[in-house]
Amino acid sequence: MLTFRPATAADTSVIVDLVTSAYRGEASTAGWTTEAHLIDGVRITPELLQHDLDNPAGLVLLGVEGDGTVVTCCNLVARDARVGYFGMFAVSPARQGEGLGKVVLAEAERLLRDEWSCTTMEMTVLDQRPELVAFYERRGFVRTGTFEEFPYGDERFGTPRVAGLRLAVLRKPLEHPAL
Repeated sequence: MLTFRPATAADTSVIVDLVTSAYRGEASTAGWTTEAHLIDGVRITPELLQHDLDNPAGLVLLGVEGDGTVVTCCNLVARDARVGYFGMFAVSPARQGEGLGKVVLAEAERLLRDEWSCTTMEMTVLDQRPELVAFYERRGFVRTGTFEEFPYGDERFGTPRVAGLRLAVLRKPLEHPAL
């Protein structure tokens, strides 16, 4: 059974390894979330992660199995009183396809809606990953029509293998479940 807990600085290497293995390099090809064909290098650095861990408006959430193994993570940030950002979402490549991603999404939505009083969940996804965008659309996210440019030249986010990368902004209304 998956339980959730906030990450601490002691989890840094586990999180960096998990996020990188889910998106980059040879290990990522075991799952379906790989970006290795688009971007080389790291997905997050310990320094960027520390910034997320120190953010008073945020929470790095870990999904942990009964034996203590961290198999999922995500970063939640209250952007304002109504919008919560969902990012750095990763599931161990060996565990992808088991429904863990849906469980993490549901917990993130619950936290943003019920504990942070957000009415909207926002995220960004590489526009060049239509299958990943479609995954989120099936879960109620919609394209906003706006994009963020990929941070070319900032190796903390990896080294692009292709030109023209951009991040599609997706949003989902957070409604209270029916009683």
